[in-house]
Amino acid sequence: MLDVNGITLSVVDEGDGEAVVFIHGFPELAYSWRYQIPAFAAAGFRAIAYDQRGYGGSSKPTDVGAYALANLVDDAIGLLDRLGIERATLVGHDWGSIVVWSAALMHPDRVDRVVSLNVPYRGWCSGFPRLDIIREHLADRFGYVLGFQEVGATEAAFASDPDTWLRTIFNSIAADREFMSDGDFAVYRDAFVAGGLFGPLGPYRNIDANAAATEHLANAPITQPTLMITADRDPILPPSLAEGMDRWIPDLTVVGIQHSGHWTQQEQPEHVNAAIIGYLQDHGGFGG
Repeated sequence: MLDVNGITLSVVDEGDGEAVVFIHGFPELAYSWRYQIPAFAAAGFRAIAYDQRGYGGSSKPTDVGAYALANLVDDAIGLLDRLGIERATLVGHDWGSIVVWSAALMHPDRVDRVVSLNVPYRGWCSGFPRLDIIREHLADRFGYVLGFQEVGATEAAFASDPDTWLRTIFNSIAADREFMSDGDFAVYRDAFVAGGLFGPLGPYRNIDANAAATEHLANAPITQPTLMITADRDPILPPSLAEGMDRWIPDLTVVGIQHSGHWTQQEQPEHVNAAIIGYLQDHGGFGG
């Protein structure tokens, strides 16, 4: 448990060597990187993961604005400060990728290399278009975001039947529903029953504010060496969305993971580990 950026983060920190920080998405935990942490530590990296604010063992602010993208980025950079790490590779998935893309633009001197699972960079670091654009043009793909906006509604739906709600989220966008054991599922369920969903939903409720706050970064290039990992059976973020990313990222490598839905590092951990470790070994950095 580390005090970072005015809150407390629950952190996993294993191994020695160049620092690699793993940032999870929704609705997940640092536990989502359970297959990566030991593998990267064994490969000679310092592997770090943390429960984002609002999740698991970390602080859970009660103000929606506390979950603005700038605060999530400051948590990641503040963690580097707290651990005495000058530069690190950031690896993100889902909302964690949005944090990673944003940190790479806002703090380029702290981010050595960038790895994103599933979430492409299309010239806006805030990750989502404004809600009105989603409502008018992208409701078929991101309609769930609109459903998350009313404070209390999704929280109540989850509380009424946590197992069904959470299993539906995981299973509906997985390639194989058996990717997660009952024991693994229980880790997530118990964490969200204990901590609630207000915090995890907070970033979604800041989408318009995030877009406004990062407008000055529109079409900004990602200058770090970057690995983009796509998943062939992700129904929300198909591999086609990564096409043309080299417009914004000069040093871009794209690796496709087969037989994977949205939960890529959990569905195909061995392939993900091999792809990222191989990439980092071939693209040596400063570490920390």
